[in-house]
Amino acid sequence: MSSFNYDEAFSRNIGWLTRQEQAQLRCKRVAIAGLGGVGGVHLLTLCRLGIGKFHLADFDTFDLANCNRQVGATVSNLGLGKLEVMIRQARDINPELEIKGFAAGVTADNLDEFLEGVDIYVDGLDFFAFQARQQVFAACAAKGIPAVTAAPLGMGAAVLNFLPGGMSFNDYFCLDDGPEAEKPLRFLMGLAPARLQMGYLVDPSTVDLAHRKGPSTILACQLCAGVAATEALKILLGRGPVRSAPKGYHFDAYRNKLALTRRPGGNRHPLQRLVIALAKRKLGL
Repeated sequence: MSSFNYDEAFSRNIGWLTRQEQAQLRCKRVAIAGLGGVGGVHLLTLCRLGIGKFHLADFDTFDLANCNRQVGATVSNLGLGKLEVMIRQARDINPELEIKGFAAGVTADNLDEFLEGVDIYVDGLDFFAFQARQQVFAACAAKGIPAVTAAPLGMGAAVLNFLPGGMSFNDYFCLDDGPEAEKPLRFLMGLAPARLQMGYLVDPSTVDLAHRKGPSTILACQLCAGVAATEALKILLGRGPVRSAPKGYHFDAYRNKLALTRRPGGNRHPLQRLVIALAKRKLGL
């Protein structure tokens, strides 16, 4: 087997990227918290883009219920740590990667170390990890680190960028404006104001926000990885327009629709407040 050569391995990126841009990406450091449904495929996609440095955090192990959507979930990997498995897969793409792993996940105690020297944060946390997510995004805002979140919804992806000097995650989602039980609803409605995914949900009983359960697909996770990596590329290289919160977008492949969203004030926008109130009534919250 021939030895690894970075320029040859990622040579087919050239054309869409200049050689100088590819060299820039090789030196960029990306932080990803959560290596499950979206986080794992974020990592492998960014590896194939030629990103050279990563900070990765995950405390979980793979189980059988992960097999429908998580790229590291295989029968041979059941019971193994997600961090261990995904680092191995990433290094199988690029053995020269510089990776710092956080096996306890991302916590208040290691957050500064997790974000040290990072050029961009790409969110891969579990949907319901609200405390950790709020802490990470707040730290990114304080440190001037751009942050990207791409939510897998149905068979589509909803994207929000939080850029230095712009609207913050907490100001957009307003997760603390209501009781703890409302956080899943506020997060969901903020991610996808257009709600494109709701028209083809064939079994609504599978969505149980109160018990932190919901359906998922690999289709959505892979779409998320593509759009999140594209946003990361544009932000890291300073290339092309970037929509940032309160602006976002939602692409749904099943419905063949793209919605450009804009919610000034985030979840405090009058339309969002109405939608949240109606959803609370429907769910009995």
